[in-house]
Amino acid sequence: MDSKERIAAALKVATDTKVFEMGEGILGRVPEVFKELFPGRKAVVVADINTWPACGEEVFSRMTAAGIPTEKYIIEKEEFHAEWRYIEMVDKLLDGDFAEAKRLENDPAYVEADAKTAFRKPSDDFFVAVSVGAGVINDLCKLTSQHHGQGYICVATAASVDGFSSFGASITYQNAKQTFECAAPTAIIADINVIANAPKWMAASGYADLAAKVPAGAEWMIADLMGTEPIIPAAWDVLYPRLHTYLSDPEGIAAGDHQAIADIFEGLTMSGFAMQAARSSRPASCCEHLFSHILDMTHHRFHGKLQSHGIQVAVGTLTMCAIFDEMFKFDLTKLDVDACVAAWPTIDQEQMRAIEIFRNFPAPKLGYTEITKKYNDADTVREQLTKVKTVWPEFKKKLQAQVWSFEKMQKSFAIVGAPTDPSDIGVTRHQLHDMFEKVQLMRWRFNALDLAKRGRYYDELVNAIFLPGHAWDINEEKPFK
Repeated sequence: MDSKERIAAALKVATDTKVFEMGEGILGRVPEVFKELFPGRKAVVVADINTWPACGEEVFSRMTAAGIPTEKYIIEKEEFHAEWRYIEMVDKLLDGDFAEAKRLENDPAYVEADAKTAFRKPSDDFFVAVSVGAGVINDLCKLTSQHHGQGYICVATAASVDGFSSFGASITYQNAKQTFECAAPTAIIADINVIANAPKWMAASGYADLAAKVPAGAEWMIADLMGTEPIIPAAWDVLYPRLHTYLSDPEGIAAGDHQAIADIFEGLTMSGFAMQAARSSRPASCCEHLFSHILDMTHHRFHGKLQSHGIQVAVGTLTMCAIFDEMFKFDLTKLDVDACVAAWPTIDQEQMRAIEIFRNFPAPKLGYTEITKKYNDADTVREQLTKVKTVWPEFKKKLQAQVWSFEKMQKSFAIVGAPTDPSDIGVTRHQLHDMFEKVQLMRWRFNALDLAKRGRYYDELVNAIFLPGHAWDINEEKPFK
């Protein structure tokens, strides 16, 4: 099956995206696709100071030349995250209130509005977004299009994230990184000439974001075994059988080879289609993404700059590969289930632990909320641990077939130019160690750390990767570069 056949098959399971075209020199397809999907509607090309010259200006020119009523809006900030300010800003663009959008972008006294008030009654008078960019701009246009009850077109400028085709948008709201349910773009146009010309760090970021599915897939397998989030075959099959192949040419990515870049972009897009099929981000993320969310929510900067999503996720991915390396050393057939159940905390105890851990965090109620959602009683924990103990030898083999070793992942990241150490993004190993308690608690999704908590080997597991000679030897801190 070639790329076109794989894309055609994936579109059959995608619930939102109707068109995905990838190739060289295909920007001319944007106005044609717009007319097919949004006949008679007016458009606004949304770009930033980097994506406008990359291809936004050409898209705008082609749209106007095709007779489509088109406006443009260029976000003028040097750097910005997907925060609620910009959601309100793009909402105003789609309303047609460009002056108010600019005011919101630059308002020094900005105060978030209530997210519940963002939804509009659908109207053909709204502008349709043509998102020109990567993760942030796409997420902004995705959620605001949902607010307006309509679709939009995504014109990708880099193979940097998997969010182009994903169901849901990851937005910082009320100091917490939250995934808002919203439809993926109706169409995705990916000109490989544009994408391959993006800064090399963006391809490294995309490679790392796709590689995150290696440990994330294993954690989904654990959740499936625990009965909390069963694997959805349509979602799994669109990405995972070919995941390792998509990641097999880090040298090509580093060299800017067009085919290697196209393969990574295809893989990232398939990840999004898997999320569409699942109506959840479960196929694409778990603990490795939560390290990045913590950095976003604490406004982490390195050398004064925000770090990109994929670059941060690279460190989380390496960390979870190291966790699995250590977990495979445990013989879970020897779990003392009775002792584990006897030591299992009550929900009140877990809630109090979460309150204490998140006490000084920007979102102090986050841990409490999420552990309340995912808490299991002692009887359920007994069932879960009994199942793990019974199937562990065969289940371990399946996990090992899915997960790369820390060494293999680190080597691939070194080749593509992704981070290979937390110091590469301005994080110490001590800081990384201290993030674990929050990571285990901050999302209702069952993860490998939850299993370790139940099995009473959590402390030993987490501390192991920071021991002398191990992945993040805490005595071998590397200086920031």
